[in-house]
Amino acid sequence: MEITQEILDRLNDNPLYSSIGIRVLKAADGGAYSRLEPNQDFCWPFPGQPHGGVLFTFMDTTMAWAVAGQLEPGYNCTTINMDIHYTASAKEGPFICTARTTFRTGRMSFVRAEIQDAREKTLALGQGTFRIIRSDFIV
Repeated sequence: MEITQEILDRLNDNPLYSSIGIRVLKAADGGAYSRLEPNQDFCWPFPGQPHGGVLFTFMDTTMAWAVAGQLEPGYNCTTINMDIHYTASAKEGPFICTARTTFRTGRMSFVRAEIQDAREKTLALGQGTFRIIRSDFIV
């Protein structure tokens, strides 16, 4: 499925992404690229530093769009497993997540991702497994 700029604009306008501060910038050819400018309500317990759960959601979102960018119309994906390893504190935003599909079977897709801060320091590495399902596209 082609993820056009129009789709990205509608996608980024959803309540989850806008409340947390996520913007998907690109999703195509098995890869995705997103930015997080966290809402300060989600920076706890340290001001300016997003909670680890926010970073997890940010990475999961980006990985799902890496998969979605490869799917035919009428299909979507759902996360069935995800591991994340935090390598440093998230202190200097905005934060960038890049994700790439590494392997795909008929109904499963495997993805790796990385979150970096504004200085390009790696903050988290992750991998996920996504089930490909029949579903109308949400946007």
